[in-house]
Amino acid sequence: MASVLTITLNPTIDVFGEAAKVQPTHKVRLKDTSFEPGGGGINVARVISALGGEVEALTLSGWEMGDFLGRLLKDEGIHWQPIPMEGETRVALMVHDQSSGLEYRFLPEGPEVHEHEIDACADAILHKKEGFVVASGSLPRGAPVDSYVRLARAAAQNGLPFVLDSSGAALKAALEHGGIYLVKPSQSELESYAGHALDAAGIEAAAKSIIARGQARMVAVTLGADGAVLATADKLLRLAAIPVEERSAVGAGDSFLGAMVWALSEGWDVERAFLLGMAAGAAATCNTGTSLCRKEDVFGLFAKAGGHRPS
Repeated sequence: MASVLTITLNPTIDVFGEAAKVQPTHKVRLKDTSFEPGGGGINVARVISALGGEVEALTLSGWEMGDFLGRLLKDEGIHWQPIPMEGETRVALMVHDQSSGLEYRFLPEGPEVHEHEIDACADAILHKKEGFVVASGSLPRGAPVDSYVRLARAAAQNGLPFVLDSSGAALKAALEHGGIYLVKPSQSELESYAGHALDAAGIEAAAKSIIARGQARMVAVTLGADGAVLATADKLLRLAAIPVEERSAVGAGDSFLGAMVWALSEGWDVERAFLLGMAAGAAATCNTGTSLCRKEDVFGLFAKAGGHRPS
């Protein structure tokens, strides 16, 4: 059985293309078009797979685009567990405007999801007896606000560490339920949860407060160019961003989480796992479009930052 099960409730087919110039009214012709499986949990699964980990991607899946999603995952060697839904899997578009260097991202809202489809995902978790469960991404339309609570309860029934990367009301509900192994908010997501803006000291205090209330065992707050903070019951770590030539910020957070979870699943200590996550996030920004981090870049940046793999 795969050591990590990822869950994506609002998956996408990510379409990327290059345009000479994006302008209104005119036909904008794309070249170098690519199709990739997307959505938070799927991206985490792709990173874990790229690093050599055993991973299974559980996703809601609808109709022809759902079948296409499965084919893309299988092409990357990732085991796919589809949970049928009534709506069609969404398709997102990202265009790089060569004239300005800007990226345009078009993300459809996606299909409406029903309570019984969320519960089917929770039921599927009950078959997993070991390893990590990672839920990542926004909630789809119609999904109950406690959807991630339901998934966390299912993981807890088998004593599995539950990792969460989400936002808004879904994140708040899951934290209020508690028992999360690792939660990874961005600064804006943590500020939304706290209800006010946070400076450096406020970020650390908010992360430690989540730990003190028993809501999570670890809190990793990603801060973009300002690095990241990791809080545990007995540690507070802050790492600066690893300097790279940034081409795109797409997928940096998912790459961070995927690499950190992979390292933890391999038995790495928290400090090294955190640094590997930083290296993966930086590696993802080196690539254009929807591409995630590459293994050689991740370990190269990890070593550059002073990291050493466990012997």
